[in-house]
Amino acid sequence: MSLTVSQDFHFKSPIEKVWHALTDTDTLAKWIMANDFKPVVGHKFQFRNEQWNLIIDSEVLEVDEPYQLSYTWVGGGINTTVTWTLKHEDGTTYLYLEHTGFEKEDQAFNGAKYGWVRMGEELKKLLEEM
Repeated sequence: MSLTVSQDFHFKSPIEKVWHALTDTDTLAKWIMANDFKPVVGHKFQFRNEQWNLIIDSEVLEVDEPYQLSYTWVGGGINTTVTWTLKHEDGTTYLYLEHTGFEKEDQAFNGAKYGWVRMGEELKKLLEEM
């Protein structure tokens, strides 16, 4: 059985601005973690949080600018996939997160549920400042 963390966000920002926040290394670092991300299929990168001594190994799986982005999320005992889907309607960008591949409702799963809500709040603040 595979469990999924899903989250819906919406922002009063152009889709290009939200896409930039998902794909620009410096901007990503402000709301997720330090990283060496590039929006190129096959690019291997890491998210790093020295405070938590956490390294997430990742590989870009899909880039469909500005509508979909997917990458692996491997670390902390999990091997999962993160997919972002964007849609823009009537001045609002809708961002849907699907984090798949959890094997059980454990600390990693619950941490992801809480963490993505917190990071989504950080993203909202960041987009308002950009």
